[in-house]
Amino acid sequence: MSSKWSVILAAGGLLALFALVACSPAAPQQVEVTRVVEVPGQQVEVTKVVEQQVEVTKIVEKSVDRPVEVTKIVERTVEVDRPVEVTKIVERTVEVAPPPGPKGTIIFGDLNWSSALVQNRIAQYLVEKGYGYPTEVKLGATLPLFQGLKRGDTHVTMEIWLPNQDEAWEEARGEGAVLSVGKSLGSDWQSAFVIPAYLQEQYPDLDSVEDLKEQQYKDLFKTAETGDKARLVSCVIGWACEEVNAKQIEGYGLDDHVHIVNPGDGSALNADINGAYEREEPWLGYQWGTNDPALKLDLVRLEEPAYSDECWFTTKACAYEDATILIAVNPDLPAAAPDVIEMLRKWDFNIGIYKAVVRWRDGNPDATDSDTALWWLNSNESVWSGWVSSEAAEGVKAALAANETPDGWPDE
Repeated sequence: MSSKWSVILAAGGLLALFALVACSPAAPQQVEVTRVVEVPGQQVEVTKVVEQQVEVTKIVEKSVDRPVEVTKIVERTVEVDRPVEVTKIVERTVEVAPPPGPKGTIIFGDLNWSSALVQNRIAQYLVEKGYGYPTEVKLGATLPLFQGLKRGDTHVTMEIWLPNQDEAWEEARGEGAVLSVGKSLGSDWQSAFVIPAYLQEQYPDLDSVEDLKEQQYKDLFKTAETGDKARLVSCVIGWACEEVNAKQIEGYGLDDHVHIVNPGDGSALNADINGAYEREEPWLGYQWGTNDPALKLDLVRLEEPAYSDECWFTTKACAYEDATILIAVNPDLPAAAPDVIEMLRKWDFNIGIYKAVVRWRDGNPDATDSDTALWWLNSNESVWSGWVSSEAAEGVKAALAANETPDGWPDE
């Protein structure tokens, strides 16, 4: 006895008609069941070989909206009353090339501190002159720009600082709203309790956050605006560390001992410590290892309890964990610009490289972020050429030789 049947699978307006299977009760049959995987502009067939005693049909529909990452799987199975044994599954994948037609604009989140701005200008140059994508920037602070990255208002953020953004990052990653494609800068320290080295030489017993509860040290840092409390220059308004530092101060029981000052931007924070350092005045506040003052001035971090996950995710009454700095993209970018994603995966703008940038800017105080990017690109071909394709490298070199600048660079 034999039977014949067919199944029609509809997906995205495309019809695939397949599967005629004959089966004899005298011996096992092999049935090939083909799964159609949709990717932009093409279809890939995935075949399963099924050994069975009876007729069986299994249809799997899989919709994929970007390379490698499966977003939806739907299965329908015909019920049978006898066992079915799957003996082998073979899958084939296809890399998706950039879509045809004009290349879409790639928007960078212009975070308001030096290292992120310089990295953006360098990346914009490589993207425009090497790969031919238009670029733009959106200026803002950490939290608003992170929300913009999730929504697709921006496509690339060159510096996501963890653990500062741990909770928001993990939530967004769990939702599939962001992707990490690599690291920038490398690991870095940060602390809200930094003083100049000359101050600790004068007060060698001032070496811990607990010392800030003593009246003599509160008197050392207090001003007319802070009353009887020590003035602590904390994180910039809108940065993730603004909230973190406030929780640390509460966790250490310092609310009654320090008065928090939040600068409006990174320049104001740096001007505050630079001015105090030039005058050799007392200063207490937030810094991180790749910030310009930390690279140029002799600073000391007050002792804090060591970082632990238990502490950090409860009271935060412990030191920051050394930061991991990620490059993040909106999930739509890999399908739209896979060549740019490949460049960002190779990106290696580490702290050693950035120190050279800071030294150059120190000797060229009127240089803009764009000026700095041009100097660095002209001086470090051996570095950035390893991040891009050979064809893109030739385009960038030609643009540099012609003194071209990207259209997406903002006016400075």
